[in-house]
Amino acid sequence: MACFLVPAAEAVVSTVATKIVEKKEKEQKELKISLDGVNVESASKIPFSQKLKWLNRLLWGGSFLLMFEHIWHGEVVPFFPFLTAASNPEDAAEMLHEMATAGVSMAVLVTVVWLGMLAVAAIIEKRAEKEAQTLAANEG
Repeated sequence: MACFLVPAAEAVVSTVATKIVEKKEKEQKELKISLDGVNVESASKIPFSQKLKWLNRLLWGGSFLLMFEHIWHGEVVPFFPFLTAASNPEDAAEMLHEMATAGVSMAVLVTVVWLGMLAVAAIIEKRAEKEAQTLAANEG
């Protein structure tokens, strides 16, 4: 009924956090791999604000998809109180229970998937940095 509101609320918080982190991030660390003094490749670590944008996209996309599904089934309407369950106290209790169970579990699942994405990105970044150091050591 309103389970999409929980990931949407997390999306609002993470969007605000992204804006704050973007303001604090100024320089991006760049890694250059060069052979014989010729710049072959340039790589940089992914800024945390970019990683937060991944979470934002996952949360906003999922929330909009769920909202569309609820509109499709008539659970969200374009007039007050917008959620059909909010008009009846018994349905409102069921709606809050759904938000507490399904909504929270969806938000947690999306966040866990994002944390997995961060772990994979960290592994890839460390591997690239190690390769760059190995190439630099072989050069010198």
